[in-house]
Amino acid sequence: MAEAPIALREQQFALARHVRDPAANLPPPDIEDRRLAVYRELFYNNVDSLLAGNFPVIRKTLSDADWHARVRAFFAEHRCRTPLFTEIGREFIRFLDARQEAGADDPPWLAELAHYEWVELALQISDEPAPAHDPGGDLLQGRPLVSPQAWALAYRWPVQRIGPEYRPNEAPDAPTLLLVRRDAGGDVRFAEISPLVYRLLELLGGETPRTGRESLGLLAKEAGASDIDAFIVEGATMLRRMREEGSLLGTQSS
Repeated sequence: MAEAPIALREQQFALARHVRDPAANLPPPDIEDRRLAVYRELFYNNVDSLLAGNFPVIRKTLSDADWHARVRAFFAEHRCRTPLFTEIGREFIRFLDARQEAGADDPPWLAELAHYEWVELALQISDEPAPAHDPGGDLLQGRPLVSPQAWALAYRWPVQRIGPEYRPNEAPDAPTLLLVRRDAGGDVRFAEISPLVYRLLELLGGETPRTGRESLGLLAKEAGASDIDAFIVEGATMLRRMREEGSLLGTQSS
């Protein structure tokens, strides 16, 4: 009797290996292929459908053969860190990143485009709470607080333009800088931002505590501004606008 659980476990692993990669793994013995085909198609189609829903631009941009080749490789080779369906997209990005590091023959923009597409779902379901803050705090004298649902992102490739009609072969000289945020109504909004705004958000969200004035003063020096006071005045207007749109929540509480 002790051998029965061992045999069942071995059969289950053999079935799992076969379902994930039937070309490389024989099925368990004495199981009709017609029945195995049901499992092969069911599991693969579920993964394919989830990924196509998470990455609709990639699905349209790659050929059917290229898309399915990568989905099958992901299904067969990648070891997911979580069983949650909502994390499948993030796992696919990890898979593409690993392929890129290994020198796989993928379009050079594929991993970044996947991240760009994933961001929308990630922000929609994000439940990261905001730290204690003062919504009406002084943005120059206090420490402005970047919303946990506002992400400043930098890409080598113009990910917002890539699609079936535009598949670049060379990355542009300047990076693509984006602010992606979830507004009060729950909608995710994308906007291109300047290098100065991107750097300002980096300074505000960094580990070193700085007031708004200190962050703007440092930014002015980095930018080589000739009139730092005027730069700070203009920067204060930017801080207020970012608070109005929800990218800043106010100032951090002590």
